[in-house]
Amino acid sequence: MPVRADPDLLLKSLADPTRRTLFERLCNEGELNVRVLTEQSGVSQPAVSKHLGVLKRAGLVTERRDGREVHYGARPKALTPLVTWLQFHTRFWEGRFDRLESLLKRMDQ
Repeated sequence: MPVRADPDLLLKSLADPTRRTLFERLCNEGELNVRVLTEQSGVSQPAVSKHLGVLKRAGLVTERRDGREVHYGARPKALTPLVTWLQFHTRFWEGRFDRLESLLKRMDQ
């Protein structure tokens, strides 16, 4: 399945707290297998695997097979479209607030 790099898919993928936690663990701890990820997740192994599948489709994680084990790693650079989207909207709203502040100062004079 091809990976789409779009903010909607990234936001939907990271909307779930379990998926965010899995992604953060992979970012902080490096490559881990499903067994290790399941141990501290508070959810079942099939649930962890399903969450990893969602993260993989979003391009946020990679998988590497080593015999029967599958190791997952984070791809933090996959967040770039989301970061770009947030930067655009930050500039937009900062500009709006700056204009509002200027208008309010003129009204006070």
